[in-house]
Amino acid sequence: MRYTVVWLKRAQDELAEIWINARHRNAIAAAAYAIDVHLQSDAATKGVEVSEGLRQLSAPPLRILFSVSDDDRLVEVAAVREA
Repeated sequence: MRYTVVWLKRAQDELAEIWINARHRNAIAAAAYAIDVHLQSDAATKGVEVSEGLRQLSAPPLRILFSVSDDDRLVEVAAVREA
């Protein structure tokens, strides 16, 4: 099942801040791209559940929190941090 991956404004801002301050910007960009690709397929099975409706996924050097709506086939990335 394919999903649309959307980064919420807060997550976009966090990712931008990480990228601006990164020594290895290519690694940050590659990890963000890998997250998008990884979550496009069977997103509800990816990462680990941290609370009901919220999952965590690591793609070093990043770690994200995301939610999945199976009915809408939508993934929302809510937060991103350096792993």
